[in-house]
Amino acid sequence: MQVLVRDNNVDQALRVLKKKLQREGIFREMRMREAFEKPSVKRAREKAEAVSRQRKNARKQMQREGLLPAPKKKPGK
Repeated sequence: MQVLVRDNNVDQALRVLKKKLQREGIFREMRMREAFEKPSVKRAREKAEAVSRQRKNARKQMQREGLLPAPKKKPGK
């Protein structure tokens, strides 16, 4: 992974690097590898994540089809 530092602006380069690492899931994986996870716990967690992903995808699909109202936008953005 590579980040360019422009005009000696290291703070901006650090922000860009952190954002890239976040998108790649590096921080999450580091947290997961800090301690041993029993196989049964790992299976349960992965199954729960899969169910959550499926529900999210189904919710988005229903919103696209007009069966559910779209989420409300947060003011200020």
